[in-house]
Amino acid sequence: MSLAAPDTFDNDTVRPHTGGGRPRPRLAAVVTCVVLGLGLIGGAVTGSWLSGDSEGGAGTPDAFTAAGALWHSIPVDELFPPTVDGQGAGPGGADRAWTRIAVAPDSGCKDAFDPLLRKALAPAGCLRLLRATYTDATRSHVTTVGLLFTKADSAAMSTLRARFNAQGLDRRRDLMPRPYAAQGTLAAGFGDAQRASWTVSVLTDAPVVVYAVSGFADGRTFTEPQPAEDAMKADATTPAAQGGLGHDAQGLADRIERSLRKTVNSATEKPS
Repeated sequence: MSLAAPDTFDNDTVRPHTGGGRPRPRLAAVVTCVVLGLGLIGGAVTGSWLSGDSEGGAGTPDAFTAAGALWHSIPVDELFPPTVDGQGAGPGGADRAWTRIAVAPDSGCKDAFDPLLRKALAPAGCLRLLRATYTDATRSHVTTVGLLFTKADSAAMSTLRARFNAQGLDRRRDLMPRPYAAQGTLAAGFGDAQRASWTVSVLTDAPVVVYAVSGFADGRTFTEPQPAEDAMKADATTPAAQGGLGHDAQGLADRIERSLRKTVNSATEKPS
């Protein structure tokens, strides 16, 4: 890391004394600023990982490797908390809250995605898939959130993300993730035909694809599901949008992703 060039002096700037004597305030101030600056830079790096503000940039190798191993070493309650607070996550900035009603056994990816989505994700490989289904506070919505742990390295994940962005693969109805319909729960009737809104996010600072798909708990079907990004727009009038199902999918996916990042950060922290 390079620092800015040292200050120069002109006729309007007080030059430092060259002899001994009392400490020079300007030099002390510069040193203090450098130390504080380094601390802020370090905090910003950690913050970008925790908040997901890396703009597609790769994380540190240690963090990337640690994230890929989480599926078999972290308790399920850390990856999929029993309750998730969605402060400001609802339509118009309303608060949301979700309760976990089912966790799927960790598995492969064979039946979790529509065929074309499975094909699109194939270059990254499927190491393990973890899924959980949540309901909202009214128990009228159900949302499945998934963490696909891939076999890809950082470069491959960057390539996959670029392809999804360039081709809009995360917005196509024929590339939707499938819900986890757990028997004996509100989501028992949450099948492919009940999918109303969804989101898919390819991470580049971890070998993980985060997704969520939402629908109504009463089993009603949708012939025109809508990507969460569109369903969350203020002028959207589809049933998915008016029901807030885009907010459910995006809100839960975002918070599960943040939970993953915090877990990775804890796993890579060095004791002081």
